[in-house]
Amino acid sequence: MALYEHVVVTRPDISPQQVDGLVEDITKIVTEASGSVGKTEYWGLRNLSYPIKKSRKAHYSLINIDAPGSVLHEIERRHRINEDVLRYLTIKVEEFSEEPSPVVARKDRDDRRKRRDDDRPSRDRD
Repeated sequence: MALYEHVVVTRPDISPQQVDGLVEDITKIVTEASGSVGKTEYWGLRNLSYPIKKSRKAHYSLINIDAPGSVLHEIERRHRINEDVLRYLTIKVEEFSEEPSPVVARKDRDDRRKRRDDDRPSRDRD
């Protein structure tokens, strides 16, 4: 079996719960075909570089998949049929990274910086 990183970009007008449902469907397809799913990350509602189907934002999800290539063909076929999926990208990798993806790491760093800035006392100038 091969290792794949699969990113799914979905419409902005669906809820995060529906995105989780889509990820669960992908997980179900993989496990039924004797594959396995590693980590899954929901990257959130993010701005697109250019409009896709008149949408300027989209939900992003990353899924690490260990399965045969035929399973990926089936997942991609279902993505082409599904109207909620704007784009998808599957990349074959040598090994999965144990670290969080750069998108999640940056988001955590930005959240820490924001909390730190909020905790600083403000100086009132009279």
